[in-house]
Amino acid sequence: MSAIQIRQANSDDAEAMHAMICELADYEKALDQVELTAERLRNDGFGDTSYFQALVAQVGDEVIGMALYYPRYSTWKGLTLYLEDLIVQEPFRRRGIGAQLLEKLLLIAEEKGVHRLEWQVLDWNEPAIEFYKKYKVVFEEEWLNCKIVREEIQRFAQEK
Repeated sequence: MSAIQIRQANSDDAEAMHAMICELADYEKALDQVELTAERLRNDGFGDTSYFQALVAQVGDEVIGMALYYPRYSTWKGLTLYLEDLIVQEPFRRRGIGAQLLEKLLLIAEEKGVHRLEWQVLDWNEPAIEFYKKYKVVFEEEWLNCKIVREEIQRFAQEK
């Protein structure tokens, strides 16, 4: 395998990033829930307003991995980063590419002076959990994830 390059993503990477998002959703048996398009990804991340940043892993001309992240703000700690997804295409897993992406993101976190890097992992995704354990990750048990989905947001707005 050629040398792996880790770099900031750009708008030309949107198609490859979208394909990896779909690959992850398929792995999680939720492909039917992906509404995001490559064009929306391009506009949201690389347009006039960027809602996220991403690192990509590239071999030759092929993007084979990504770490999509964005800033958050803690009222107790200040600036934090949230890692939305760390994805490496299936044929390239277990070659240290995920580690390179995560470690580059940790260096970015240090450079920005953030107080923590946060993310979620599914409780059944043992390979990912074992990978994260190498980095002395704190797995929280007392915090529950909460969300209000788009349909409920729309319903609420219509009632107001």
